[in-house]
Amino acid sequence: MIQPVQIGRRMVGPGHKPFIIAEACINHEGNFEMARKMVHVAHAMGADCIKFQIHILENEMLREAPQSENFDEPLYDTLEKTNLSVDEHRKLKALCEQLGIFYLCTPFSRDGADILEEIGVEAFKTGSGELTNLPLQEHIARKGKPMIVSTGMCTEEEVAETVSLIQGIGTPLILTHCVSAYPTPYRIVNLGMIRKYADRFQVPVGLSDHSRGIYTALGAVPYGACVLEKHFTLDKMRGGPDNPVSIEPGELAELVKGADAIFQAMGEERRIFEEEKQIVAWARESVVTEKPIKKGTVITREMVWVKRPGPGPGAIPAKDLKKVIGKTALADIPKDQQLLWSHVGR
Repeated sequence: MIQPVQIGRRMVGPGHKPFIIAEACINHEGNFEMARKMVHVAHAMGADCIKFQIHILENEMLREAPQSENFDEPLYDTLEKTNLSVDEHRKLKALCEQLGIFYLCTPFSRDGADILEEIGVEAFKTGSGELTNLPLQEHIARKGKPMIVSTGMCTEEEVAETVSLIQGIGTPLILTHCVSAYPTPYRIVNLGMIRKYADRFQVPVGLSDHSRGIYTALGAVPYGACVLEKHFTLDKMRGGPDNPVSIEPGELAELVKGADAIFQAMGEERRIFEEEKQIVAWARESVVTEKPIKKGTVITREMVWVKRPGPGPGAIPAKDLKKVIGKTALADIPKDQQLLWSHVGR
């Protein structure tokens, strides 16, 4: 049985509503005031968490690192320009604590992870690019704090290798299924991987989604997604590599409300619920007379049928119509009247 993982005061996993992460990434453009505003807005929209990134560039990449087509300039230059300082991260975490929204931050190096530990993060989130970086995954896992690990651009066996490493250390683990295409075409989102990972690895599994809009994130909830992570921006018309696949405040609010609604709707119980009972009274049918019936008459099919309202005390439910045929009327019964068991006996 898959056990939920505790992140601070929040339980994440089966039986708990999805943990919504607004991924700020570099959509703040390195502007601290914009980052602060993103925290306020994400909180106001109902997100559980806002996530940033911390880059200690000299410890995570060479300047010659190639760039993907969603970047307009070398990756190193973009990250250098948009990076927030360690002090700014401390201030953002303090703001999150003040408001009551979780602060998460993705490290891309040992030094980044160590800084976040010193800042006092309650969990670590690693990106898909670091899934196969076993030295970094081990370094983080040995800190003993819960880990949320994204699984884009990798094979299932590579995921298994990383899971084995982290579970071997005993660190609480959540996986997020992910496809690292910006944007991700719907046809390759593969939501079924959420259940597949959960069954194979017996850990809570969520979705880190890069498709447009909130459709696939909402669709992940019935698959058991316990985390929903979406890139978040104040205005997707601004420039930058991540804005085009990000969601705006209104979409974030709809994601929060929709995910909770779907989660609540996922039960498997079938009974007459208390909220249905007043409808039962008029929506069901009972046996009624189609013509006057005199006492002593044998009731035939032509004399009775079924109509609303539903059966009250002593009335005969529609399903029992055939039980009435052939019975003898014990009293005079007018036309258009609910037939009672006392009219015909049992």
